[in-house]
Amino acid sequence: MTTWFIVTLIIFGALKVLVSSMPTSVVESIISRFELHQKLDEENTTVTVDGESIEGEMKLQVIHEFNEALFLDKHYFPPQGNGTPIVMETKKGKREIRFSIYSYEEHVDVVKQYKKKVVAYRLRSKSLQSRSVAVTEDYA
Repeated sequence: MTTWFIVTLIIFGALKVLVSSMPTSVVESIISRFELHQKLDEENTTVTVDGESIEGEMKLQVIHEFNEALFLDKHYFPPQGNGTPIVMETKKGKREIRFSIYSYEEHVDVVKQYKKKVVAYRLRSKSLQSRSVAVTEDYA
């Protein structure tokens, strides 16, 4: 009885040391899998407005502003989107993820769809809010 207790104590102690001293890159890769607001890659992402694809500098700016936006809160029910959304489709590993971005004066609502799940959250980005309005006016 005492021997098994000491063996399990040593195993859990070794596991604790391994988990608490993992390299930063390993920890970041584990955490990034569960992030709600993930960073997008320009090569694997397509940006469309009202069915028309956006390319070049405009696409890079929209993706950069999305990546730099400040996460505010998560919605438990997807909001009613008004207007024409900016739709970004990307591939992370084997998963295909679709983001619908609805812009308002004080925030940006994002509806994230992957597999059969729908998650909505709110961002704040002055440049994305004003650019979203300009992009939807140009392409709508």
